[in-house]
Amino acid sequence: MPETGTPLPGTGPCPALPCNPALKTLPELCGEVERLKAAGRCIVFTNGCYDLLHPGHVDLLNRARALGDVLILGLNSDDSVRRLGKAPDRPVNPFAVRAFVLGHLASINYLVGFDEDTPLELVRAIRPHVLVKGGDWPVDRIVGSDIVLADGGKVLSLPLLPGFSTTAMLARIRTQG
Repeated sequence: MPETGTPLPGTGPCPALPCNPALKTLPELCGEVERLKAAGRCIVFTNGCYDLLHPGHVDLLNRARALGDVLILGLNSDDSVRRLGKAPDRPVNPFAVRAFVLGHLASINYLVGFDEDTPLELVRAIRPHVLVKGGDWPVDRIVGSDIVLADGGKVLSLPLLPGFSTTAMLARIRTQG
């Protein structure tokens, strides 16, 4: 994994950005999580691509953060986004740009990138108390739910804010030029 504030390998070129203190390597994050758990803090985890940030994303992240003391966001690398079968031009924003914007949202305490197809290894390493995804994910299909439930945690699929999606936003942009 990259050092703090640096993008994952294969994330492509992006403008130079200031350091992103929310972005951690997995070993750094695991140390923070251990400290936070020892202090009795409730850890919430969610993940996604967050390619073009919109009100639906911000709403979901705010509601996820309200479920505990600390919100950790697992952010797909560019290669991981491409493998998800989204449009060929996705992600629109490279990892470093997405991480920088997300890392400055008040709801997110920590960000960690992942290059795998799913965040299973992150969930396994972090072992959050609460695992959250948007309402388009049924609880039984949320990756890592078995781990969190076995640990006595909660897995939630939160309703989405109607009328907002990256796919719809990109369709409007493509149509309107």
